[in-house]
Amino acid sequence: MAHVFAFWENRVFYDSFMARAHDGLAAEQSGTYSGIQVKLFEHRFDVKTGFEPRFTDADVVRVAHSKVREDRVEHFALMQERVWNPAMAGSPGMLRGVFGEAPGQEFLVLSMWQSSAERGKYRAGSIERLAQRAQTEDDVAELAGDVVQLEPSWTV
Repeated sequence: MAHVFAFWENRVFYDSFMARAHDGLAAEQSGTYSGIQVKLFEHRFDVKTGFEPRFTDADVVRVAHSKVREDRVEHFALMQERVWNPAMAGSPGMLRGVFGEAPGQEFLVLSMWQSSAERGKYRAGSIERLAQRAQTEDDVAELAGDVVQLEPSWTV
């Protein structure tokens, strides 16, 4: 499985790419994969500091994709900002991240880490405690995620 993250300066550039270049690139890649899922998330806020889509200083990306109950969307976003973000920001080895939103109460948290070992320190003792404090079970209908080891040769 491969995860591909693309960051666009704005919606106009994204729409222009889709209208002019996407179909040709997609045709060239035909047969190189067995399935694909594409989601477009709008930036809602940064995690830790001003987000930059720069991957040269990171070895690992943690991506969490949540489908949130309709009546819990604002609570979920508030808890991301007040509970999860400060915990990640205070964790050694966490570089930066972004919190994005898509239609249908879908959210993406992408956090960049110096290494798997550093990310492991954050995860080991705090996930369960933070989830209880943030009432994550009440907010989230579905949660999927992955820890992605970055491949420098794939960075464009």
